[in-house]
Amino acid sequence: MAPDTSQPPHTRPDVAQGSRIGLVLQGGGALGAYQAGVYQVLHEAGLEPDWISGVSIGGINAALIAGNPPELRVPRLRQFWERVTSRKIWIGDTPAGDSIRKMHNAWSSFVTSTFGQPGFFRPRLANPWLAGRDIHAATSYYDSAPLRETLLSLIDFDRLNTSGIRLACGAVSVGSGNFIYFDTASTRLTIDHVMASAALPPALPMVRIGQDYYWDGGMVSNTPLQHLLDNADQDSMLIFQVDLFSARGPIPRDMFDVQARTKDIQYSSRTRLITDHYRALHRQKLEIRALLDRIPEQDLTPRDRALRQQLSSLPAITILQLIYQEEAYEGQTRDFEFSAASMEEHWDAGARDTRMTLSHQDWLRPSPDDAGLIVHDAHRPDR
Repeated sequence: MAPDTSQPPHTRPDVAQGSRIGLVLQGGGALGAYQAGVYQVLHEAGLEPDWISGVSIGGINAALIAGNPPELRVPRLRQFWERVTSRKIWIGDTPAGDSIRKMHNAWSSFVTSTFGQPGFFRPRLANPWLAGRDIHAATSYYDSAPLRETLLSLIDFDRLNTSGIRLACGAVSVGSGNFIYFDTASTRLTIDHVMASAALPPALPMVRIGQDYYWDGGMVSNTPLQHLLDNADQDSMLIFQVDLFSARGPIPRDMFDVQARTKDIQYSSRTRLITDHYRALHRQKLEIRALLDRIPEQDLTPRDRALRQQLSSLPAITILQLIYQEEAYEGQTRDFEFSAASMEEHWDAGARDTRMTLSHQDWLRPSPDDAGLIVHDAHRPDR
């Protein structure tokens, strides 16, 4: 089934006028096709991001967007996702019904773990446990060279660094354990930076950049929202945050549920924690501004006047959160279940949820500066 390419609800690109548009892409392996569906609809609506912050598969999707001209971004995303889900794993049509579909997905994930995935990763010839102390062969189960070849064929890194889209990919230093963002605002990004952001151990090998080695940033923080907010300065922003794991979920009923729920909690967004922190900071700034306004002009120091000027116009931040909602037949292997059928479903879900979000025109309009930070969620309108 091809992705739904029908036009989104009427959306004027100028609804975000005066605001920068941010796109925040969480890690989640095979679920990343959901993000591609989200971007497709944003592209159709003329809502191109000025700034993309990604981790793991989110970093890969972000690089595919920033590293191509607007007219090629959706086609390049399609090429990537079709290439890495090209292996046929089921004879005939994709089965219907939750029980049979569970078998289909379980078989698909088994095939992936056994044989790797075309254009993405392949098993090492020797088991790493038997490879001795070798920094390459003994530190991961798979070789990610196919991913490097795929990304080099689909991404123009000269464009990625000069396109006008600010791109940040999160990774963690293996030696220090410190989280780092490779950001085009300060670093010229290469294929290694993108590969490092997606190097999830022990499956994929760490990536050397300079004298340091890096792993997938999702090990420390799977949602790169804070980096974007920390660097927003005085810019008002409309942010589309695309999460692949839901913090909320049902109580487990068996061990399969336990494994799935554990992964949800481990990799889900910390949006509420981050947004509560920034709301508190915003309230403090409003209180400081009010206090400075009460002080007679002659009693203000030059530093006071500079601070009052800085606080005279506070940025308004609106976050539109889209969270993938897993199907009943999906379990804890859903992030490495790379069947074409699941990819198409994830892509369609991202497109559908984005159309639902864009139908709320009032969500897209900039908020007054005293509103601070506002979060909307299409699946939980009360937010």
